[in-house]
Amino acid sequence: MPLSFFDFLRHTAASPALAVTVLLLLAVILVNGWTDAPNAIASAVVSGALPFRRAAWLAAACNLLGSLWAAAAGGAVSETIFSIADFGRSTSGALTALCAAMAAIVCWAVLAWRLGIPTSESHALAAGLSGAAAALPGGLSNLRSGPWLRVAAGLFLSVALGAALGRSAARRMARVKASPARLARGQIWAAGAMAFLHGAQDGQKFMGVFLLGAALAQGRQDWETFPLPLWLSLLCGGVMALGTALGGKRIVASLGRAAPLTPRTGLAADLGGGICLLLCTLLGLPVSTTHVKTAAILGAGQGGDPRPIGAMVLAWVLTFPGCALLGFAAARLFLML
Repeated sequence: MPLSFFDFLRHTAASPALAVTVLLLLAVILVNGWTDAPNAIASAVVSGALPFRRAAWLAAACNLLGSLWAAAAGGAVSETIFSIADFGRSTSGALTALCAAMAAIVCWAVLAWRLGIPTSESHALAAGLSGAAAALPGGLSNLRSGPWLRVAAGLFLSVALGAALGRSAARRMARVKASPARLARGQIWAAGAMAFLHGAQDGQKFMGVFLLGAALAQGRQDWETFPLPLWLSLLCGGVMALGTALGGKRIVASLGRAAPLTPRTGLAADLGGGICLLLCTLLGLPVSTTHVKTAAILGAGQGGDPRPIGAMVLAWVLTFPGCALLGFAAARLFLML
């Protein structure tokens, strides 16, 4: 039976650690909508199919719809995040570690932003949760191999498959006879689909953390918390949509430098990235929309600035160990207080 909104409020009111976790998680969702969701509309804006402000509102609406669809579709990605680590049976210790994980993710996002490191909230979420769980009795044995294999598979597919599908779509689009105006209209639909799938993918990750917190507050960690409740998808999708509506123009401009985009190659990037994102979501693989879209743009376009590739590699090298260590240190500190 889905978790009711009033039960969740009751558990949150009874647990200061869960209350702080919820507030920090809402902040992470808002930042995700601000920084990650604009990637979905980047090619449509750069190629001139949509002005940025209209594209941002389109992405906001589609993020919300994608989050709602994720709840109806079963939430395979949510289950991956939910089960990525064992937080034990101690309610206070588990909730304290979960709160520390959210604090570490927020700190990492701020630190990465200050240092100019391109980061993914998806990777930070997996690493922060794992680092905090490792600070509990049991250490590294608290990490679960199955979910982490899905994270690793998603990491590989987000780039390899995204680039391959972007290149394949570009080759097929090159044989299509269509006017620039028609291609631009196609980009608008494709950008909406990408934003929809971003909401479905990332919304599930955050819903998984909400449900994990509710389960830990009840002293259990099992599958009875699923399926995903409608109110939770509305909450996550709404906060994410708000973040998207606030902006993200710098991210769009950064992605636009990855490769020169025309309406034709921009549409190919959207199609390739969208297919990759849909497959990973259905398979329950947590992936970064940023990496999927960047890889698809690089596959569909030619030339451009090679720095996005180096930026993605830098993010992989630093985000996982950096956020995991922050999660571990924060959990140890919080547990001592």
